[in-house]
This record gives sequence, structure tokens and C-alpha cells, in this order.
Amino acid sequence: MAQHGDEPERADVPAPEAPDDDVQATKVIEPIGADAQPTEVIARGVQTPVGAPRADDPPVQSPPRRRRPSRAARVWITIVVIVVALVALVVVIDFVARGIAEQRVAEEIQGNLPAGVEGDVDVSIGGFSVIAQYLSGTMEQVTLTAPDLDVEGASADVTIVAQGVPVDLATPVRQLDAVIDIDEQSLNQFVEGAGIEGGLTLGEGTVAYDGQLKFLGIPIDYTVTAQPTAAGDTVLLEPTGVEVGAGGGSLDVSGIVDRLLGEGPVEVCVADRLPEGVEVESIAVAPGTARLGLTAQGITLDAATLQQTGTCP
Repeated sequence: MAQHGDEPERADVPAPEAPDDDVQATKVIEPIGADAQPTEVIARGVQTPVGAPRADDPPVQSPPRRRRPSRAARVWITIVVIVVALVALVVVIDFVARGIAEQRVAEEIQGNLPAGVEGDVDVSIGGFSVIAQYLSGTMEQVTLTAPDLDVEGASADVTIVAQGVPVDLATPVRQLDAVIDIDEQSLNQFVEGAGIEGGLTLGEGTVAYDGQLKFLGIPIDYTVTAQPTAAGDTVLLEPTGVEVGAGGGSLDVSGIVDRLLGEGPVEVCVADRLPEGVEVESIAVAPGTARLGLTAQGITLDAATLQQTGTCP
């Protein structure tokens, strides 16, 4: 028994421990009634790791898986690749065949040039596929160029465009058009022997030529200015002016002028300088140069035809 005045002994009661920082403090809210919501636990002092998802973050969706092409799609892709490769191969083959065909035609044309005509001829075949054209038997368009063709000593730049050219050169061409560019000196060689003694002088749209006649036993020199016109196998020179030389200065030569102007055009035949069947379609002149346009239909490009020229009276 404790004696009076003595303090009663107290049992050692452990002191409450301080809450650890890592220990979660939990507040529990008990549901009240039947409609109460489930218990909500609120944690305090909990740190969310960096990058970790939070409770209120939207759900993370995984990236969609890439669909592999179906078997049918792979088959169609293979077919397309094969077709493209075949088209490329056909284009290469056609390119090679075009070059071979152009070389063959050039050799044929050069070998069939008329006597007295020499020069290198380049050939270009138009159209999409030369193989398809060859199989059809007709080339759509063949262009021949000879930038320095020698025609019996006269130099000319010749371009020929032929439409509907058969593979067999002995078969007539549907249409042929040519352009000849020639300088004054070569033109005079080309028309030599056409009755124009002094040759032609080329001006702006006109040509001039000299002549001589006797009036009352006196030789009179004159120069005629004329306008050239294409007329099939001839070129017509229509006089537009006459200039009398000094020999007629003391004479009345008005009658001579009237006679020269009224004689009508001078005909310059060029048929014997062209393959038979080729005609002059146009002519344009400028100082020192002239351009002739030629045309033909139903002409063949074989040796027998190209070496057969027309005739002049």
C-alpha cells in the first residue's frame, strides 16, 4: 500500500512518436446512409515521380499498328512494277531502232542522189514509235536535211519534209515539201543557160538582170528589174522597171523601154535541175540570197526516180 504522502507509481506510457515524412496520413470518410459514396482516401505528403502518370491524366493510347498490305495489293504492286519495266525496255528498244532506221534511210537517199548532186544527208523520223510505224509499213514523217548540198557546183542548204513515207522506198510518198536556201552566186550557177547572160542580182523582193539589143544599128545596154514568181517547173520574172545604159543617151529609147516592159515575163526553166515531178511552189528573194519552196506528190525516193530529172524546152 502506498503510504500517505507518497506519490503513486505511474506506469511508463510510451510517448507518441512523431509522424514520419514517408508515412502517409490517411483521412477516412465513412459512408453515411445507403446513398453514400465509397470511402475516399486522401493521401498527404506523397510526391508523384516525374513522368509517372497521375490519376486524373487521360488514358495513354498505344500507337496503331501498321497494317501490312494484303496479298492482292502485293500482287498488283508487282504487276505495276513489271509493266513499268517493260515500258522502259520498249522505249529503249524503240530509241535504238529509230537510230538504225534513220541511218538506213540516210544511206539509201545518199546512194540515190541524181548525178552531179553530192552531200551528206541527215534523217530524222517523227512519230511516237518507229517500230509501230515500221510494222504498219508507213512512216508518219521523215525529215531530210543537207546543210551543204552540192548541185553541179552550186551550194545549197536543203530541207525536205516527207509525209507518209513507205518502208519500201520504191512506193510513192504521199506528200513531199522542200525548202532550198541558196546564195546569189550559187543561184546563177543553178539557172545558168536559161537565157540570162549576165546572171541575176538579188534585191529586196526583186531580181535584176542585164541585156543588150540594137537600135538603129547601135547596141543599147539595159538593166531590167523584175519580180520573181514560182510557176511549177519554171520561175517567171515579171519586169517592173527598165534602166537604159549610156549607149542610148543621145537616142529616144522610150520605145525600147515600152517594148521590154510589154514583152511579158521572162521564163527561167529549172525543170532540168530538179527530179521529175518536183515543182517550184514559192520563191522569196533578199539581197544576196533566195529561198525556193518545192513540192511534189506521189514521188518515190528510189534511185530510178531521183536520178531522172525533168526537161526544159
